[in-house]
Amino acid sequence: MRHILATTALFALAACGLNGADNAEDDASASASDANASDASSSDNAADSMASRDPAPGEQVQDDMPDSEERPMMQLQVVLDREGFGPGVIDGKMGMSTENALSGFQEANGLEVTGKHDAATKEKLSKWDNISATRVVTIPAEWGEIDFADIPEDTAAKAKMDNLGYKSLDEKLAERFHTTVEVLRQLNPGGKPAGMASDAGSPESGTEASPSPSASASKGSGDGYFQPGQQIRVPNVGADRIDPNAVTDKGWQQTLAALGVGTEQPEVDRIVVSKSEDTLKAYSGDKLVAMFTVSSGSSEFPLPLGEWDIVGEAYNPPYSYDPEVLGQGEGKTYTLPPGPNGPVGVIWIDLSKEHYGIHGTPDPETIGRAQSSGCVRLTNWDAARLAGMVNTSTKVIFEA
Repeated sequence: MRHILATTALFALAACGLNGADNAEDDASASASDANASDASSSDNAADSMASRDPAPGEQVQDDMPDSEERPMMQLQVVLDREGFGPGVIDGKMGMSTENALSGFQEANGLEVTGKHDAATKEKLSKWDNISATRVVTIPAEWGEIDFADIPEDTAAKAKMDNLGYKSLDEKLAERFHTTVEVLRQLNPGGKPAGMASDAGSPESGTEASPSPSASASKGSGDGYFQPGQQIRVPNVGADRIDPNAVTDKGWQQTLAALGVGTEQPEVDRIVVSKSEDTLKAYSGDKLVAMFTVSSGSSEFPLPLGEWDIVGEAYNPPYSYDPEVLGQGEGKTYTLPPGPNGPVGVIWIDLSKEHYGIHGTPDPETIGRAQSSGCVRLTNWDAARLAGMVNTSTKVIFEA
């Protein structure tokens, strides 16, 4: 596992724009903390209290609250996500990002690359059959103390904010489990985990009931569907163990916890971005060890084909908005504050091609579907994971 210290000079980023594109600058002193991150849960794992607790290989899970239905596609996505082949947003549906993830898994394991959940792939994945599609967690009580806030559309108004954090508890929860608010609501009909007995929470059951979604919303919790202290069912994302000694930047450690991303990542010496396939492949030697769906380039700001170096990383970077650089003509420039809802998300991986980088996004559902202004965009959780794989010796290749 390797990390790059953010460079002390300001990154001069220009080619990428607001609509899912780029243009970040690094605050030289230290990366900004994610104001919405939760506290560490233990001395040996700085992940939050909702971290996964997986069974040993071959061990069957004893589930105190089984799901109301089997979710084979979500289980597939959860396993691929854990293994470093990102299916994008985990939603229980076969789509482009899941097909890409399957193709990557097949290539890495010497299988015929079909992008389909075929018999050979199912057999290879069978050793993870004891990893369930979902699990039940309790939303941390301390999330009730977070100040969530709407983010204005106006750039000048954004520049006045302290942090472009999550707009609601619901949104924060969805990103923590690599999914959407809509999927979380489907997994929790009426605000209770699917599979919860109708009498759960009654005096006879001995189980504490989840707060009703009709209960009055706590501090900054959105519409109140999800609230601190509530039991909910979530996609069973894992690979989220954080070694507290592996990250020197406290703000970045908190961001990893907020994204459910662990510090145990493979070291890669080459990444290859394909414009035509919307993929980023990460290699250790000749072995493919991770693959993510990306958005890259547009007709106005094409992906700069060729080989580039990684200059450094900026954790939770602010964003330099320059309308002239973005092709919008002359206008006032602004520095937007950091945060997961900033234009470049939680991480900027700076490249030797001036003004270009690899970064996160505030709109994970658009990855692979919307163009960028030249740079390479991933979901915040995939971008954070990639940041733990690369360093300044990692080569970056952009292909058509």
